[in-house]
Amino acid sequence: AEFETVKSQYREMREAAPTVMQAFGKLHHVAMAPGTLDSKTKELIALGIGIAMRCEGCIMSHVTGAYKAGATRAEIEEGIGVSVLMGGGPATVYGGKAMDVARQFEPKA
Repeated sequence: AEFETVKSQYREMREAAPTVMQAFGKLHHVAMAPGTLDSKTKELIALGIGIAMRCEGCIMSHVTGAYKAGATRAEIEEGIGVSVLMGGGPATVYGGKAMDVARQFEPKA
């Protein structure tokens, strides 16, 4: 339900500021496209930054994005560990939130 709220708020932003959100969407598409780094690596980087910046919506988006890009739960958990290194104590709280999201959205085998 929490992820649905974040998605709903994002839709509201697209309606309220369509030009800005279209530009952001293009930036997201270009930045996350596979290049020298694959999409999975980029999603894990974005997740780590989301944790360090304490952005719950970013955490939800990039955990699910990492899974879609082929990440395993173990890779996500290791990435969370790196974000704790870089984000300190607050990242332990948001890292825990990311672990919960990773458990909740882990693809079924």
